[in-house]
Amino acid sequence: MQTKRQIRQLLALAGVWPNKQLGQHFLIDLNLMRLLIDSASITANDLVLEVGCGTGSLTQGLAERAGRVVAVELDRTLAQIARVQLAGAANVEIINADALETKSTISPAITGALATLRPNCPGRTLLVANLPYNVASPLMSNLVTGGIAPDAMFVTVQKEVAERMTAEPGGSDYGALSIFLAATGDAKRIRILKPSVFWPRPQVDSAMVAYLRDKAKSQRIRDMTAFSKMVRLFMGHRRKTISACAKLAAGRLAAVDNWPEILDRCSIDPASRPEQLAPEDYIAIADSCDFVGPTG
Repeated sequence: MQTKRQIRQLLALAGVWPNKQLGQHFLIDLNLMRLLIDSASITANDLVLEVGCGTGSLTQGLAERAGRVVAVELDRTLAQIARVQLAGAANVEIINADALETKSTISPAITGALATLRPNCPGRTLLVANLPYNVASPLMSNLVTGGIAPDAMFVTVQKEVAERMTAEPGGSDYGALSIFLAATGDAKRIRILKPSVFWPRPQVDSAMVAYLRDKAKSQRIRDMTAFSKMVRLFMGHRRKTISACAKLAAGRLAAVDNWPEILDRCSIDPASRPEQLAPEDYIAIADSCDFVGPTG
């Protein structure tokens, strides 16, 4: 793992400087990096995904524990620095790409790499990363509701994102990410991180958060794609009533023509607001719908 001085030297030699627009705030506290890795209890059977690997500092620690590591970095120069730093680590694959192909789709380069490596890693699939602030929420949302579905995530994120990850119904922080995580597992905050443990220093506090996927919880959801679209529809209009949101349905959801019956069956007041519904309510609604037509 790399100190602040080492990271600065690597960037200086490459003629670059941290790009704040890309959320480049390097975690420089080695004890906190060790805490993140230790919290994940990584074994040689595990496949680890790291998004925002930067110069490969955390990646080095992950490679010492994991069976395989897929490290993703958007910045071409940083990705090349990481490749050089990890040239001796045969179990690391570095991908120079945007982790998100679209706001709601993980990059095929990532899904393809994980699909290829998974058969050789009989343990867990984990996300362990100091996530760039600008991709943290959509990345985690798409991971837990998509085909990858990591067994656990151990991440450092902006404190505001951490609060959304663990929020309860009815609060201002409660949103789609809160619902996705609570519906499929359990998230808890490990530690608050002050700006001083990053370089350059961000303007806000951060937090280290752990999410453990619960297989029994996840299996309650009959159609994960439909559930995801349902949550995004309602939480995208959180100030409207449930019945009003239903009228804005599109794609597969537009084919549902018995909303009053569904809401009554699920004991949900049509006049309630989306932010008042618990994750279990959204699961009940999605599982009560008889979908027809394409998956879009």
